[in-house]
Amino acid sequence: MTQLSFVIPLLNEQSTLCELVDRIESVCQSNAITPFEILLIDDGSSDESWNEIERLAKSKSTVHGIRFRRNFGKAAALSAGFQQATGKTIITMDADLQDDPKEIPRMLAKLDEGYEVVSGWKQRRFDPWHKRWPSKVFNGILRYFSRLPLHDFNCGFKAYRKEVLEEISLYGEMHRFIPVLAAARGYRVAEITVEHHPRLHGQSKYGWSRIPKGLMDLATVVFLTRFRYRPQHLLGGLGGCLLLLGSALLVTLMIAWVWTRAIGSPTPVHLHERASFFVAILLIMLGIQSFATGLLAELLVANSGNTRPIYSIAKSTTTTSNQHLP
Repeated sequence: MTQLSFVIPLLNEQSTLCELVDRIESVCQSNAITPFEILLIDDGSSDESWNEIERLAKSKSTVHGIRFRRNFGKAAALSAGFQQATGKTIITMDADLQDDPKEIPRMLAKLDEGYEVVSGWKQRRFDPWHKRWPSKVFNGILRYFSRLPLHDFNCGFKAYRKEVLEEISLYGEMHRFIPVLAAARGYRVAEITVEHHPRLHGQSKYGWSRIPKGLMDLATVVFLTRFRYRPQHLLGGLGGCLLLLGSALLVTLMIAWVWTRAIGSPTPVHLHERASFFVAILLIMLGIQSFATGLLAELLVANSGNTRPIYSIAKSTTTTSNQHLP
């Protein structure tokens, strides 16, 4: 069985592929890492990347290529690579030579300490400021909500035990949240600093548009990791709070309405003239709707027919490997 698989998604990186493969092979050979394979996933490149991949695959038995018909995104490319990978350990990295293969032995050593996921931390980045600062803000927000003490969730340089990736489904832009999803299933996640190099070839594929997308994906991940199998705890709790607040406000207005008439106040309270009356009605309606949505979500979860278990078994006396369903 293959000891180590490299899964490398790429888009228009023809000028870096040969050097990247040579660097990886050099590190693996000098550290007696064998057998290994390098999976290059062409995510719809418009340059000569696929021709370069074909040339490398013909000249090197360790190199294999996958070509998409069009650009499907990094999560799709990683998912395709994970499905084809045969190694017990999988390392992901970018193809732009900013990730240094010399960090591979350190990542494997960290996995051997008992971790299932090792994430790289580009402590000193050579990207422009308009990429670094939004990334810092995003990482801080994700670190707070996920409760996972990583500094660099966006780093593509990561190492995984294969069983971790067999339990996680990737779609959209969820690839940056794999450590969060893995930790939610009980896997141990570690982080090591890795050297980061300036980009010398090509151009970055990411811009400002990934920030709002990342925040929306963050909301999805928080919901999936905390409330996926108990949505009523979130929606029902929110609905209960809104219903309680609206009812309290409405009762207060009704008491004021009765009291001002009981004492013969010259300026009695007229409910239809108070904006707070309509706010109370709105809160009650939203509370009922949220609670009802939570019930519907619970019914969907209970009858979804999902065969993937909500748990992850580390060891068992009846088997020698982790148990999980596809």
